[in-house]
Amino acid sequence: MTVEHYENFPVASLLLPANLRSAVRNIYAFARTADDFADEGNATPEERIKALDIYDRELDAIEANSPSESTLFQHLAETIRAHQLPVQPFRDLLSAFRQDVLTTRYATYEDLLDYCRRSANPVGRLMLHLYGAANTKNLRDSDAICSALQLINFWQDVAIDWEKQRIYIPQEDMLRFDLSAESIANQANSEQWQLLMQFQTQRARDLMLSGSGLCKRLPPRLGWELRLVVQGGLRIAEKTDQAAGDVFRRRPKLQKLDWLILIWRALIMSMK
Repeated sequence: MTVEHYENFPVASLLLPANLRSAVRNIYAFARTADDFADEGNATPEERIKALDIYDRELDAIEANSPSESTLFQHLAETIRAHQLPVQPFRDLLSAFRQDVLTTRYATYEDLLDYCRRSANPVGRLMLHLYGAANTKNLRDSDAICSALQLINFWQDVAIDWEKQRIYIPQEDMLRFDLSAESIANQANSEQWQLLMQFQTQRARDLMLSGSGLCKRLPPRLGWELRLVVQGGLRIAEKTDQAAGDVFRRRPKLQKLDWLILIWRALIMSMK
Protein backbone atom coordinates (compact mmCIF):
# COMPACT_ATOMS: atom_id res chain seq x y z
CA MET A 1 0.00 0.00 0.00
CA THR A 2 2.72 2.49 0.83
CA VAL A 3 6.07 3.47 -0.61
CA GLU A 4 8.55 4.32 2.15
CA HIS A 5 6.68 6.73 4.43
CA TYR A 6 4.60 8.83 2.06
CA GLU A 7 1.30 7.04 1.74
CA ASN A 8 -0.60 6.01 -1.35
CA PHE A 9 1.88 7.21 -3.96
CA PRO A 10 2.36 4.82 -6.92
CA VAL A 11 6.00 5.74 -7.49
CA ALA A 12 7.45 2.58 -8.93
CA SER A 13 4.32 0.78 -10.04
CA LEU A 14 4.73 -1.46 -13.03
CA LEU A 15 1.26 -0.34 -14.07
CA LEU A 16 2.42 3.23 -14.63
CA PRO A 17 3.13 4.05 -18.28
CA ALA A 18 6.83 4.62 -18.86
CA ASN A 19 6.25 8.17 -20.11
CA LEU A 20 4.73 9.18 -16.76
CA ARG A 21 7.17 7.53 -14.37
CA SER A 22 9.67 10.41 -14.24
CA ALA A 23 6.82 12.88 -13.67
CA VAL A 24 5.45 10.81 -10.79
CA ARG A 25 8.93 10.46 -9.29
CA ASN A 26 9.43 14.22 -9.44
CA ILE A 27 6.09 14.90 -7.77
CA TYR A 28 6.83 12.26 -5.16
CA ALA A 29 10.25 13.76 -4.43
CA PHE A 30 8.58 17.09 -3.68
CA ALA A 31 5.93 15.50 -1.43
CA ARG A 32 8.33 13.19 0.39
CA THR A 33 10.98 15.79 1.18
CA ALA A 34 8.39 18.36 2.25
CA ASP A 35 6.72 15.75 4.46
CA ASP A 36 10.11 15.03 6.02
CA PHE A 37 10.43 18.68 7.02
CA ALA A 38 7.21 18.33 9.01
CA ASP A 39 7.88 14.91 10.53
CA GLU A 40 11.47 13.77 10.55
CA GLY A 41 14.55 14.68 12.57
CA ASN A 42 14.92 16.98 15.55
CA ALA A 43 14.24 20.38 14.00
CA THR A 44 12.23 22.92 15.97
CA PRO A 45 8.75 23.88 14.76
CA GLU A 46 10.14 27.22 13.62
CA GLU A 47 12.83 25.50 11.55
CA ARG A 48 10.28 23.17 9.99
CA ILE A 49 8.02 26.04 8.98
CA LYS A 50 10.95 27.95 7.48
CA ALA A 51 11.92 24.93 5.38
CA LEU A 52 8.36 24.63 4.09
CA ASP A 53 8.32 28.37 3.34
CA ILE A 54 11.35 27.87 1.10
CA TYR A 55 9.36 25.28 -0.87
CA ASP A 56 6.52 27.78 -1.21
CA ARG A 57 8.90 30.35 -2.65
CA GLU A 58 10.19 27.76 -5.11
CA LEU A 59 6.61 27.24 -6.28
CA ASP A 60 6.31 31.01 -6.70
CA ALA A 61 9.41 30.87 -8.90
CA ILE A 62 7.91 28.12 -11.05
CA GLU A 63 4.76 30.18 -11.59
CA ALA A 64 6.92 33.18 -12.50
CA ASN A 65 9.06 31.06 -14.87
CA SER A 66 12.12 31.94 -12.81
CA PRO A 67 15.05 29.48 -12.71
CA SER A 68 15.85 27.52 -9.57
CA GLU A 69 19.21 26.42 -8.21
CA SER A 70 17.58 23.30 -6.75
CA THR A 71 17.73 20.15 -8.86
CA LEU A 72 14.50 18.96 -7.25
CA PHE A 73 12.65 22.09 -8.35
CA GLN A 74 14.26 22.17 -11.77
CA HIS A 75 12.82 18.70 -12.38
CA LEU A 76 9.48 19.63 -10.83
CA ALA A 77 9.23 22.73 -13.02
CA GLU A 78 9.87 20.60 -16.11
CA THR A 79 7.13 18.19 -15.03
CA ILE A 80 4.62 20.94 -14.30
CA ARG A 81 5.23 22.61 -17.66
CA ALA A 82 5.38 19.42 -19.72
CA HIS A 83 2.09 18.13 -18.31
CA GLN A 84 0.42 21.49 -17.66
CA LEU A 85 -0.14 20.64 -14.01
CA PRO A 86 -1.83 23.09 -11.64
CA VAL A 87 0.41 24.43 -8.87
CA GLN A 88 -2.34 24.63 -6.26
CA PRO A 89 -2.19 20.92 -5.28
CA PHE A 90 1.49 21.39 -4.38
CA ARG A 91 0.58 24.38 -2.24
CA ASP A 92 -2.19 22.37 -0.60
CA LEU A 93 0.35 19.70 0.38
CA LEU A 94 2.60 22.32 1.95
CA SER A 95 -0.40 23.70 3.85
CA ALA A 96 -1.12 20.25 5.28
CA PHE A 97 2.52 19.71 6.25
CA ARG A 98 2.53 23.05 8.08
CA GLN A 99 -0.61 21.93 9.88
CA ASP A 100 1.19 18.77 11.00
CA VAL A 101 3.78 20.99 12.68
CA LEU A 102 1.24 23.20 14.42
CA THR A 103 -1.89 21.07 15.01
CA THR A 104 -2.05 17.93 17.15
CA ARG A 105 -5.82 17.55 17.68
CA TYR A 106 -8.94 17.78 15.49
CA ALA A 107 -12.22 18.84 17.05
CA THR A 108 -14.57 17.47 14.40
CA TYR A 109 -14.71 15.04 11.52
CA GLU A 110 -15.15 17.99 9.16
CA ASP A 111 -11.90 19.48 10.48
CA LEU A 112 -10.16 16.19 9.74
CA LEU A 113 -11.62 16.00 6.24
CA ASP A 114 -10.35 19.51 5.59
CA TYR A 115 -6.88 18.30 6.49
CA CYS A 116 -7.31 15.27 4.19
CA ARG A 117 -8.37 17.63 1.41
CA ARG A 118 -4.88 19.12 1.53
CA SER A 119 -2.76 16.19 2.72
CA ALA A 120 -4.12 13.38 0.52
CA ASN A 121 -6.45 14.63 -2.20
CA PRO A 122 -3.76 16.59 -4.10
CA VAL A 123 -1.98 13.33 -4.95
CA GLY A 124 -5.02 11.90 -6.72
CA ARG A 125 -5.76 15.20 -8.43
CA LEU A 126 -2.24 15.43 -9.82
CA MET A 127 -2.45 11.86 -11.11
CA LEU A 128 -5.71 12.66 -12.91
CA HIS A 129 -4.10 15.72 -14.50
CA LEU A 130 -1.16 13.60 -15.68
CA TYR A 131 -3.61 11.27 -17.40
CA GLY A 132 -5.72 14.09 -18.82
CA ALA A 133 -8.71 12.82 -16.85
CA ALA A 134 -9.30 15.67 -14.39
CA ASN A 135 -13.00 16.32 -14.98
CA THR A 136 -15.38 17.28 -12.19
CA LYS A 137 -16.78 13.81 -11.56
CA ASN A 138 -13.37 12.14 -11.55
CA LEU A 139 -11.92 14.74 -9.19
CA ARG A 140 -14.83 14.26 -6.78
CA ASP A 141 -14.41 10.49 -6.67
CA SER A 142 -10.63 10.74 -6.45
CA ASP A 143 -11.01 13.04 -3.45
CA ALA A 144 -13.25 10.49 -1.75
CA ILE A 145 -10.76 7.67 -2.34
CA CYS A 146 -7.73 9.67 -1.24
CA SER A 147 -9.42 11.00 1.89
CA ALA A 148 -10.56 7.48 2.78
CA LEU A 149 -7.02 6.16 2.35
CA GLN A 150 -5.73 8.91 4.62
CA LEU A 151 -8.34 8.11 7.26
CA ILE A 152 -7.54 4.39 7.15
CA ASN A 153 -3.87 5.24 7.56
CA PHE A 154 -4.74 7.31 10.63
CA TRP A 155 -6.60 4.41 12.24
CA GLN A 156 -3.74 2.08 11.34
CA ASP A 157 -1.17 4.41 12.93
CA VAL A 158 -2.90 5.58 16.11
CA ALA A 159 0.00 4.37 18.28
CA ILE A 160 2.68 5.77 15.98
CA ASP A 161 0.99 9.17 15.84
CA TRP A 162 0.65 9.21 19.63
CA GLU A 163 4.44 8.98 19.89
CA LYS A 164 4.46 12.34 18.07
CA GLN A 165 1.73 13.57 20.47
CA ARG A 166 -0.78 13.67 17.63
CA ILE A 167 -4.35 12.37 17.70
CA TYR A 168 -6.20 12.32 14.40
CA ILE A 169 -9.36 10.75 15.80
CA PRO A 170 -11.84 13.65 16.05
CA GLN A 171 -12.33 14.82 19.61
CA GLU A 172 -16.10 14.77 19.12
CA ASP A 173 -15.88 11.03 18.43
CA MET A 174 -13.66 10.42 21.46
CA LEU A 175 -16.29 12.15 23.60
CA ARG A 176 -19.12 10.25 21.92
CA PHE A 177 -17.54 6.96 22.98
CA ASP A 178 -16.47 8.25 26.40
CA LEU A 179 -12.76 8.06 25.65
CA SER A 180 -9.83 10.39 26.26
CA ALA A 181 -6.18 10.78 25.27
CA GLU A 182 -5.31 8.54 28.22
CA SER A 183 -7.05 5.67 26.44
CA ILE A 184 -4.46 5.95 23.69
CA ALA A 185 -1.57 6.58 26.08
CA ASN A 186 -2.51 3.47 28.07
CA GLN A 187 -3.17 1.44 24.89
CA ALA A 188 -6.43 0.33 26.46
CA ASN A 189 -8.34 -1.86 24.03
CA SER A 190 -11.62 -1.48 25.89
CA GLU A 191 -15.07 -2.24 24.53
CA GLN A 192 -15.58 1.49 23.98
CA TRP A 193 -12.32 1.71 22.04
CA GLN A 194 -13.38 -1.21 19.86
CA LEU A 195 -16.70 0.47 19.12
CA LEU A 196 -14.92 3.71 18.27
CA MET A 197 -12.58 1.97 15.84
CA GLN A 198 -15.45 0.07 14.21
CA PHE A 199 -17.20 3.39 13.72
CA GLN A 200 -14.11 4.93 12.12
CA THR A 201 -13.30 2.02 9.80
CA GLN A 202 -16.90 1.85 8.58
CA ARG A 203 -16.97 5.57 7.89
CA ALA A 204 -13.73 5.35 5.91
CA ARG A 205 -15.01 2.27 4.06
CA ASP A 206 -18.22 4.06 3.05
CA LEU A 207 -16.23 7.03 1.80
CA MET A 208 -13.89 4.77 -0.18
CA LEU A 209 -16.73 2.91 -1.85
CA SER A 210 -18.50 6.17 -2.72
CA GLY A 211 -15.61 7.03 -5.03
CA SER A 212 -14.79 3.56 -6.35
CA GLY A 213 -16.70 4.08 -9.60
CA LEU A 214 -13.71 6.12 -10.73
CA CYS A 215 -11.78 2.90 -11.38
CA LYS A 216 -13.95 2.03 -14.38
CA ARG A 217 -13.76 5.50 -15.93
CA LEU A 218 -9.97 5.66 -16.12
CA PRO A 219 -7.55 4.25 -18.72
CA PRO A 220 -7.02 0.52 -18.14
CA ARG A 221 -3.57 0.70 -16.51
CA LEU A 222 -4.51 3.52 -14.16
CA GLY A 223 -7.83 1.82 -13.48
CA TRP A 224 -6.03 -1.34 -12.36
CA GLU A 225 -3.59 0.71 -10.27
CA LEU A 226 -6.52 2.37 -8.55
CA ARG A 227 -8.43 -0.90 -8.00
CA LEU A 228 -5.42 -2.29 -6.14
CA VAL A 229 -5.08 0.89 -4.09
CA VAL A 230 -8.78 0.86 -3.20
CA GLN A 231 -8.71 -2.82 -2.29
CA GLY A 232 -5.53 -2.30 -0.29
CA GLY A 233 -7.17 0.40 1.79
CA LEU A 234 -10.28 -1.71 2.31
CA ARG A 235 -8.10 -4.65 3.34
CA ILE A 236 -6.29 -2.57 5.97
CA ALA A 237 -9.66 -1.45 7.34
CA GLU A 238 -10.80 -5.09 7.35
CA LYS A 239 -7.68 -6.19 9.23
CA THR A 240 -8.22 -3.38 11.73
CA ASP A 241 -11.68 -4.80 12.40
CA GLN A 242 -10.30 -8.32 12.63
CA ALA A 243 -7.88 -7.11 15.31
CA ALA A 244 -10.88 -5.72 17.23
CA GLY A 245 -9.38 -2.26 16.90
CA ASP A 246 -6.23 -3.23 18.80
CA VAL A 247 -3.83 -1.31 16.58
CA PHE A 248 -1.47 -0.94 19.55
CA ARG A 249 -0.35 -4.57 19.59
CA ARG A 250 -1.39 -5.68 16.10
CA ARG A 251 -0.78 -2.82 13.69
CA PRO A 252 -2.59 -3.96 10.53
CA LYS A 253 -0.41 -4.18 7.44
CA LEU A 254 -0.42 -6.07 4.18
CA GLN A 255 1.37 -9.42 4.00
CA LYS A 256 2.20 -11.56 0.95
CA LEU A 257 -1.09 -13.45 1.18
CA ASP A 258 -2.98 -10.17 1.26
CA TRP A 259 -1.68 -9.25 -2.18
CA LEU A 260 -3.28 -12.38 -3.63
CA ILE A 261 -6.52 -11.31 -1.99
CA LEU A 262 -6.18 -7.81 -3.42
CA ILE A 263 -5.61 -9.07 -6.95
CA TRP A 264 -8.61 -11.40 -6.70
CA ARG A 265 -10.85 -8.67 -5.33
CA ALA A 266 -9.61 -6.22 -7.98
CA LEU A 267 -10.54 -8.79 -10.63
CA ILE A 268 -14.03 -9.14 -9.17
CA MET A 269 -14.28 -5.36 -8.96
CA SER A 270 -13.48 -5.06 -12.68
CA MET A 271 -16.29 -7.46 -13.60
CA LYS A 272 -19.04 -5.70 -11.70
